[in-house]
Amino acid sequence: MFDIILKNGILIDPEKGVRFNGHIGITNGKIAAVTKTEIYGKQEYDVSGKVVCPGFIDIHGHVEFDAYCGELSLRQGITTTVGGNCGFSPLDINTFFARQESQGFIINQAELIGHSASLRDKVGATNPLKPASAEQLAKMEYLVEAAFEEGACGLSLGLAYAPGSSDEEVNRLSRLAARYGRIVSVDTRMVTGSDMYSLVEAIGIARHAGARVQISHLVYQYGTGLMEEALAVINRARADGLDIRFDSGMYTQWATHIGAVLFNEDYMDDNGWDLNDILVITDKYNGQRLNKEIYHELRTQAPHTAVVVLTGIEEEIYLALTHPFAMPSTDTGAYAPGEGHPQIAGSFPRYLRKMVTERYELTLMEAVRKATLLPAETLGFHTKGRLREQMDADLVVFDIQTIADKAVFGLPDIPPEGIDYVFINGKLALDRGTIVNAQAGKAVRCTKPVYDYQI
Repeated sequence: MFDIILKNGILIDPEKGVRFNGHIGITNGKIAAVTKTEIYGKQEYDVSGKVVCPGFIDIHGHVEFDAYCGELSLRQGITTTVGGNCGFSPLDINTFFARQESQGFIINQAELIGHSASLRDKVGATNPLKPASAEQLAKMEYLVEAAFEEGACGLSLGLAYAPGSSDEEVNRLSRLAARYGRIVSVDTRMVTGSDMYSLVEAIGIARHAGARVQISHLVYQYGTGLMEEALAVINRARADGLDIRFDSGMYTQWATHIGAVLFNEDYMDDNGWDLNDILVITDKYNGQRLNKEIYHELRTQAPHTAVVVLTGIEEEIYLALTHPFAMPSTDTGAYAPGEGHPQIAGSFPRYLRKMVTERYELTLMEAVRKATLLPAETLGFHTKGRLREQMDADLVVFDIQTIADKAVFGLPDIPPEGIDYVFINGKLALDRGTIVNAQAGKAVRCTKPVYDYQI
């Protein structure tokens, strides 16, 4: 007898590419049976007519133990989040994982080691417009290697936040990622909103350092009329044998903090951004658009205030996410209730609703593969993203006909509809909208390479 069984579900197996009506048995936190044969369990859930698939893996987030952020991710069906993106991460990766291993968390967490803010700040390279010195770079190499030994799943380059980073520091750190078989995640160094060289530069990391590269939030970078060209550049690189993948969200409007170098006046002029096109989403001016007075006040007195740049072309979202190596992501982060970007609560339900049931851009099978198996393979999560025996019992149960996002700007944290159950490591975490276990998540350490690489 199994600990838990899910009966009569529409089972989606993204690894074999098959769907069938059947049952899943769970024992000791693992999938113990995937079968059409009748089975029995101590706890049984009849999920007739509902889709059952591996839990969603959010390959680009910024949760880092924020409880409310983790809750909003869980409500979307996310069972594993990958943090440390855009160059921002904890520096002591072992302590980060040890905390989750001792205390638990609402979802599983993996972590990248961040270069452009965390590592550079640690070694004293605090000017984002200047390259690190030789001594500073040597210290960063030591820290990166230590992070990989402790289980970091990749290197995160936030080149948009440290545009002065030299090619030498980028390539030397990326060679370490290649040696360990870990991904290099790149928030590209765009100079203007029509700058394609930034994408070519990111691909050059794969070419010169031998690393596998994941481009961050592609629509936020190139969703202003550049998407066809960006995808053509990626396809050419893949045809040349380079392993280039990317993540992208379901929105064109992107968020970051007002103190970033991105909002220097010269940079804003180069991009043609008007202050009225930038919306404050936290703290004192939440819900207001920038004017000169608010802009200068926040830049000088409250640089961590989050803002959203209202830009982009919606159709480019769908163009990006139909690419075979595209993965949906949230770019979620820590916000107080009532603050933030609707991506924090709506991304994955919106992805399924838009891409599968409204626009028919993807089949259900392909949509699930991109949200589960593809990120698991990309990051080397060998026991996640798959619906077979001995895999971690991270599972989401949803109604493909009713799943829908409800979050909007102004009300960014309204939970979605249509998700019945979420199981994490064999424990029921979400029961029809009610969180019943807030500590089922485990640390996800990467301890072996995805592939064998020769540098």
